[in-house]
Formats: sequence, C-alpha cells, structure tokens
Amino acid sequence: MSEESDSLRTSPSAASLSENELPLPPPPAPIGYVCSLTEELVAKAREELQEKPEWRLRDVQALRDMVRKEYPNLGTSLEDAFLLRFLRARKFDYDRALQLLVNYHSCRRSWPEVFNNLRPSALKEVLASGFLTVLPHTDPRGCHILCIRPDRWIPSNYPITENIRATYLTLEKLIQSEETQVNGIVILADYKGVSLSKASHFGPFIAKKVIGILQFFLHGSDLNSLHTNLPRNILPKEYGGTAGELDITAWNAVLLASEEDFVREFCQPVPPCGSILAPAPEALGPDAPCDDSTRAVKSQLYSCY
Repeated sequence: MSEESDSLRTSPSAASLSENELPLPPPPAPIGYVCSLTEELVAKAREELQEKPEWRLRDVQALRDMVRKEYPNLGTSLEDAFLLRFLRARKFDYDRALQLLVNYHSCRRSWPEVFNNLRPSALKEVLASGFLTVLPHTDPRGCHILCIRPDRWIPSNYPITENIRATYLTLEKLIQSEETQVNGIVILADYKGVSLSKASHFGPFIAKKVIGILQFFLHGSDLNSLHTNLPRNILPKEYGGTAGELDITAWNAVLLASEEDFVREFCQPVPPCGSILAPAPEALGPDAPCDDSTRAVKSQLYSCY
C-alpha cells in the first residue's frame, strides 16, 4: 500500500467524509444590530425620540466612544442594542444618555440587596403570590401594562425588597423589546385593601427609590377614572374589563424561561462601585472636585423608562 493511501486512511477529516460530502462551513460570525421595529414604529421613534435610522449606528458608536473615554471601568455592555435603550430613553442626547447609563450601573451596585442574584428562580414566591403581572394586551398607544397588587403581599412571608426585585426583573425583561423602548410601559397599581401597617414598610429611602419608576395609574374603588386611560377591552374583569379573568401564569412562564439571560447579566461578580464609576482622569477638567459626584447619585429605579 502506498504512503498516499495510508495517509488517506488515517486522516480524520478524510475518514469522516463520504465520497460526495463536503466539509461543513464554519459557523457564521455574530451579526450586528438589526432593527425589529415596524415602519410605523420607526416613524414614531423619529418623531417622538429624535431617532433617525440613517444615523442610528453613528449615534450608538458616539455613545460607545464616550463610555470608553470617560468611564473605561464601567463594566457595561457596549453592544448596539443595549446602548440604544439609553439613547432612546434620552431622545438621542449623548450626554444625557451617558449619564443615564452611569446611573443605571450606580443603582445596581449601590443597592446589592435588590440586584445581587437577580433571577426569576430566586423570586418564585413573589411571582406565585400574584403581587405583579403583565397584562396580555397593550394599551391603545402600544404600552405594556404592568399590574401591581400590593394587597397580595404578606409581610411575614418575605421582605419588601423581594417585591422590588420582582418589579425590576419584569421591567428589565419588558424593556429588552424595541417596541417597548419606543412605546413605553404603564403601571396599573391597585392599592385596594392595603392597610396603613403594610404601607409603613415603604420608608423614605424605599419610596425615593421606587416612586416615579414609570407612569402610574392609581385607582381605588372608582373604575370610571381608570377606564378613561385604559379601555375595558384590554382589562381583566377584576378591573371592570372584558378581557377575561386576571391570569398570572403566562407572564410568570415568560420570566422563568429567561433564567439564563438574568444569570449572565445579574449573577456575575462585579468590581466595587467607586472603581467602576470614577471617570477617566482626562475626562475631569482642571477645576473638577476630587470626589466623583456620580457616586452620590441615588437614581430612581428605572426612572429612564
């Protein structure tokens, strides 16, 4: 037998291929940002958020360059889709979008009891209680509706921070959608049956963090005022609507299916807050104070959306 035939017999690549089979091509490289907005939402983003599709990637790159120059230790994702969230939230004002991004990470690192180990499986008790859920239908403007029912919380079962964790978890999941980034989110807060003793768990610090998260529709027993903002056909019958009974299982399933995403984002060790948020020396002017003012920022929980 010739050396050539021996080579063919022992070559792994040759031995693994049939006579008519070609080697598999390498996996494709990850693609960049691909817009998922409809033409209608592209037009809405242009009008309301100052988003110009032809300049979108240029704007993202500008924000990315600012992060690298001014906050090189921020430890943030620099992917197009992630940075777009902050540009849209501040109508493509670079400086305000950068500050929002810094505040976002400042909040996460200054409130570890809320953000450490933030994943759906760690909040099964809150989700099962029905404290919050997302209604299956959006409002006429396309906003998702987050329904919060504080009366479902029993303080002896778990601390109030678990409710805040579940709220943030839901907001984080919702805002991943470009449609939500353009249309926004509405919170329907049902305070019926909430006693003063339960309300006392919201101290000044908690209130400052949470109040103003989003647009709230607060209502008591008068549903007429609620229906002026949210039509009956998108509301469950518990709120005088015609969309069937309130069901928490569908949204809980959505969150629990996102476990791996939250583990990657919120369950990894992070450097100390100060070392991350300190601007690069060249970003500080000659008359800038020595301490970083952003360290004192206690941004409201997701005040950007």
